[in-house]
Amino acid sequence: MITTSELRKGATILLDGELVKILDYQHVKQGRGSAFVRLQMRNLRSGANVERTFQAGSKFEDVRLERSQVQFQYRDGDTYHFMNTETFDQIALTEREIGDARNYLRENDVVELLTFNESPVDLELPTSTIMTVEYTEPGVRGDTATGGTKPATTETGLVVQVPLFVNIGDRIKVDTRTGGYIERA
Repeated sequence: MITTSELRKGATILLDGELVKILDYQHVKQGRGSAFVRLQMRNLRSGANVERTFQAGSKFEDVRLERSQVQFQYRDGDTYHFMNTETFDQIALTEREIGDARNYLRENDVVELLTFNESPVDLELPTSTIMTVEYTEPGVRGDTATGGTKPATTETGLVVQVPLFVNIGDRIKVDTRTGGYIERA
């Protein structure tokens, strides 16, 4: 069992019989009354996002997830195929099970697969990835007085706001947690 003081972003807990991953954690102490914790969570089975509030000191059942390195092989419709890099087992996950990770997956990328009771529940991506810009409008020098941005579509279909100097074919570093531009690679 863990308490609200031990919760962190990215932790997985068992809540009402469902596996949930904590997306955001906020501890609130008001002038009067007791403190409480506001959690934004994602149900790992259904993919639904939920926001709930708990009293400070509430206890939750901690979940231990198995981690294994898997390599993304290919996509077939809405099914994504992976291979365990140690045992060479083939694993197929649906688009709903993967969630937003599909925007960052390219063939041969190695990611961590999290399993609970021999059942895959989540993918853990590296904090950043390097992607190629497939399409963006040309940036014209002198368009803005301060740094401006424009949308750019990457090789996976993800649309990222990038600075005006980024062109088609450039490789950019993207934060997988926020989907934001970091730098040109």
